Amino acid sequence: MNIFSKVITGLTFSLALGSAPALASQESTTPFGDAKLGEMKAPSCVFCHNPNGAPSQASYPNLNGQDPLYLFNAMNAYLNDERSGAMAALMKAQLQNLTEQDLRDVAAFYSSK
Repeated sequence: MNIFSKVITGLTFSLALGSAPALASQESTTPFGDAKLGEMKAPSCVFCHNPNGAPSQASYPNLNGQDPLYLFNAMNAYLNDERSGAMAALMKAQLQNLTEQDLRDVAAFYSSK
C-alpha cells in the first residue's frame, strides 16, 4: 500500500467516524419536520382537528396518525386552490402564513399522534 492509499484510507475512516453522530441525529427526525415545533405552529389547526382524539365536529377530518406526506400535500393543495369544498377557503386562510417548513412540522406533529 503506497502513501496515497494510506492517506485516502485514513481520511475515509475519519470521515465515517465523524459522520456517525450526524447519522444518529437524523434518525430522530423525519423529512417532514419536527413534531414538537409542529405542535407550537398548529394552534389554529388544533382548534378543529383535535390531536388528542376526535375532531371538534364529526365533519372535520381526523388528522391523527395520518401519513405526513399526505398531510403535507393536502395543505399545499389548499394553498394552491387545488382542493375545494365547504372549508377550502377557511383552510387556505389558516395556512397562508405558514412556510413550507412550517407545513412539514405540522404534518410531522399530526402524523405522530
